[in-house]
Formats: sequence, structure tokens, C-alpha cells
Amino acid sequence: MVNKMNINEFLPILIPLIILQFGLGIYAVIDILRQKSYKIGNRVIWIPVVLLLSIIGPVLYFVFGKEKD
Repeated sequence: MVNKMNINEFLPILIPLIILQFGLGIYAVIDILRQKSYKIGNRVIWIPVVLLLSIIGPVLYFVFGKEKD
């Protein structure tokens, strides 16, 4: 007999991850738009990276793209 997975079992894990993903993405995009210079790349590169790579994109931006204030 095949055990069917129910989405309700994963909601306690999925909801915080989804909130984290959207929060990081929004914060990173706002920061990208406020920055005047970047360590690597420019706005045209960082905005798609942040938006398309879920949680990894904003982390990449804050580690490799954000210029120190």
C-alpha cells in the first residue's frame, strides 16, 4: 500500500520558509535599489538573481554584491 503524503503535514515547515523567502527577497530588492555601488555587478544583474534564486539569491547578494557602508 502506498502512503499518500498530505500537504497539511508539511505546513509547519513550509510557512516559515515561504515567509523567510519573501522577506529576504523584498529586503534585498529594496537594498539593491538604494545602493549606489556594488562589489560585483550592478542592479540589472542583482535584481533577477535575488528574485529568481529564492533564498539563495538574497544571500548571494548580501555576501558578494552589497558594498560595505
